[in-house]
Order: sequence, then structure tokens, then C-alpha cells
Amino acid sequence: MTGVFSALPHPLLSPVIALCRQAGEAILPFWRSGVEVTAKSDNSPVTAADLAAHEVLVSGLKALDPSIHILSEEDADVPLHERARWERWWLVDPLDGTKEFISGSDEFTVNVALIERGRVVFGVVSMPTHDRCYFGGDGLGAWRSDSPQHVQPISVRQQPVEGEAFTVVASRRHSSPAQEKLLAGLSSVVGELQLTNIGSSLKFCLVAEGSADCYPRLAPTSQWDTAAAQGVLEGAGGAVLNLAGEAFDYPARESLLNGFFLALPKDAAWRGALVELAKG
Repeated sequence: MTGVFSALPHPLLSPVIALCRQAGEAILPFWRSGVEVTAKSDNSPVTAADLAAHEVLVSGLKALDPSIHILSEEDADVPLHERARWERWWLVDPLDGTKEFISGSDEFTVNVALIERGRVVFGVVSMPTHDRCYFGGDGLGAWRSDSPQHVQPISVRQQPVEGEAFTVVASRRHSSPAQEKLLAGLSSVVGELQLTNIGSSLKFCLVAEGSADCYPRLAPTSQWDTAAAQGVLEGAGGAVLNLAGEAFDYPARESLLNGFFLALPKDAAWRGALVELAKG
């Protein structure tokens, strides 16, 4: 990639953006085409589109730097004793939002994050149906690109614009008693809440670009679901915390499932109140 992308503050960021767009091009021929769906061992769905994107990303990432390990949702059966030795690796979800993809929704993404010693260095979240891409990392900045020729910086908002409600990324359909309790407590701190929802890792991106204020997740996710978008949010001035208020990271452990988390502007005045509410 040339132009604005050549000046990005990490040497691997521009080629990974290009790879994510290539993976999206591999996915789109299968979209809304009646693609066959099979179930993996955990009963989650997988399609030929997932596997096509996986092949593009794995071959491309290996070509970029063969010394960096790769952990992809479609090839995650790596023993803990092996992963525990990794200091630097790619965390990849070739098609995040497979259920949205199968239903015909456009809210699915390609996710790639670079991890060093359990922390996100940068992440790329590409939305194939709109040729849209979010990317960034802590200390690097964050950007949104709606075409290969156009890129603009993004940042979180510290409070809603005047006249707008405090916007929380949360689904009533997938709610829980714990979430309802958290939202009720948050409303008592910041006022009326407006709930919005979107598929896949785009939830983080709404907070990163200042379209939403908070994304509390009190339901299961996997490491590859969150790492890339966490990089975008952190680059935009946000933070992802566990329910104890500590930085959310990706240490080597037996399970690849995440704990619950809170995604929000790093310097939000209500950060402490939200963490206390999350502690229950």
C-alpha cells in the first residue's frame, strides 16, 4: 500500500491492512450464495468463506515474517506448552460474525491482531461488504478507512454530544440479569441510556470512533473475537478492562475463552463508577 498507509507508525501495519482486505475479497463470493454450513467440535458454525479467508491470512502473515507464530480460530488446536513459549504471535479471526454472515447480514469482519507478551500491539478490523477498515494500537493512534485511498484518524468521545443520550453497545435480545443490573446502575450515574447493537467486533469500533460511549460484555467471547478491535479502541484513546478494573490481556492459558470485560474511553469520568458496578 502506498500514500497515507506508507506513513503508519508500525512497519507491519500497512501490509496487514492489505492482507485483511484480500481476505475480505476471498469471503465475498460466498456471501448470500447459500454457502454450506458445517458445525465444528464446539457446535459453532464454519463455512468455506471462513476457510478461504484463513488460507489468505495464514499464507500472507507467514510471508511477512516467518518468525511470528499464528493462532487462528480455524487452526487453534495448539497445545498450551507450545503457546506458553510464544512471545510474539498473530491472533486471527478470519471471519468474525459467521452467524451474521450466514444470515445475510453485512456485519461481519476480518480480524488480525499482533500480540507481544500477552498485550495487543495493534489490531486491524476489516469490513468486507463496505471496503471499510479500522486499525490502530496503544500509543500508535487509530484510523478508519472507507477505501484504500482514504483514511481518517478516529478517537473516543469523553461524553455524548449535547442533546444525545449516553449510548451503550448492548443487545436486549442477548441480555442477562447481570447486564440489566449493570445498565441500571450506570443509568443512575450518567442518565438515560440508549442501547445500540451491531455484529462482530464492530461493537468496539463504535466506541473507538465516538459513535457510542461504552461496551460492557458480560457474555462469553474468544480471544480472536476481541484482540484486533481492542487494538483499535486503545489506539483511539479507549481501554478494555476486566471486571476488576485491570487491563485486559491475552496470557497463555489452557482455555482460549475470555473473561467478561468493559470497553470504554480510558479517561472517562464515570470509569470508576462502572468498574465498581461491574464488581457487583
